[in-house]
Amino acid sequence: MTTLMCGICAHACPFPDSSDFIGRCRTRRRVGDKIESLVYGRLVAEHVDPVEKKPIYHLLPGSLTYSIATAGCNFRCAHCQNSGISQVDKSAALEKTGQVRTPGEVARRALATGCHSISYTYVEPTIFLEFALDCCREAKNLGLGNIFVSNGFMSPESARRLASALTAINIDLKSFSDNFYQKVCAGRLQPVLDNITRFHHSDIWLEVTTLLIPGLNDSPAEIAAMADFLVALSPDIPWHLSGFHPAYRLANLPPTPPSTLIAAREIALARGLRYVYTGNRPGISGEDTLCPHCGAAVMSRNGYRIRDNRLKDGACSDCGAAIPGIWG
Repeated sequence: MTTLMCGICAHACPFPDSSDFIGRCRTRRRVGDKIESLVYGRLVAEHVDPVEKKPIYHLLPGSLTYSIATAGCNFRCAHCQNSGISQVDKSAALEKTGQVRTPGEVARRALATGCHSISYTYVEPTIFLEFALDCCREAKNLGLGNIFVSNGFMSPESARRLASALTAINIDLKSFSDNFYQKVCAGRLQPVLDNITRFHHSDIWLEVTTLLIPGLNDSPAEIAAMADFLVALSPDIPWHLSGFHPAYRLANLPPTPPSTLIAAREIALARGLRYVYTGNRPGISGEDTLCPHCGAAVMSRNGYRIRDNRLKDGACSDCGAAIPGIWG
């Protein structure tokens, strides 16, 4: 038999005629002339979260989202906060993991728990794309939205399929250095930039997150370069600058100081982005959505909690300027 190429993500793993090869994500196996998922419907995480936790700030603020994940990931991030479910060993029998759910069960559970959307999150959800897409269809049938929280490393074909299924996506822009992506994440930068651009030009609401890790990706020059890339697409793309907590193989590094987040936000605003947020450090400046025209706080937050919503029909209640997002 000839080698098959997996088309799910940008790694494009070659699958030889061997049932032992499971790809970089550890979740796929060749069966005859097909590459099949080992984790379809096998959920290792199901939680009800505030949508702000994803983080998504410009979509249904204050609403709940039903968050799900299978095991596995196509990255090997040294700082992974969810390494217990994402960084699985090659010998793990993923086809036996988790609680088996059907897409219909997931959608009905989301509705029953008062959620307005389903979030595919915690690990890279592209690795369970087939199940995610089936859940998206069931969610739409019940009037629910669909949110991907992603590293942005999906293939162009996977991105195209998602663009017709999702309501919103938050993509991690982990660095503006391909060397960082290769050494820290076992990935590459360019496919992520391509997909941020691709989703920006789709009908999907896009937000971007960068976790600032002391000494690795938090220099003013790199922050400015990332901001310039985003503002060239649109100054209205919300950018979340989040604080790092020591974890996994980077447990030796210190947490990100609040001052770094505040300074990074000021750089991004100065480069022209209108909606820049600080995250993982509740109570510091940068949590609120400010009207870029008059400066009024149209959405005040403390962590994942909405303290005051002063939007009126998607516009600033003080000056009437439209604030981009999906508000109702």
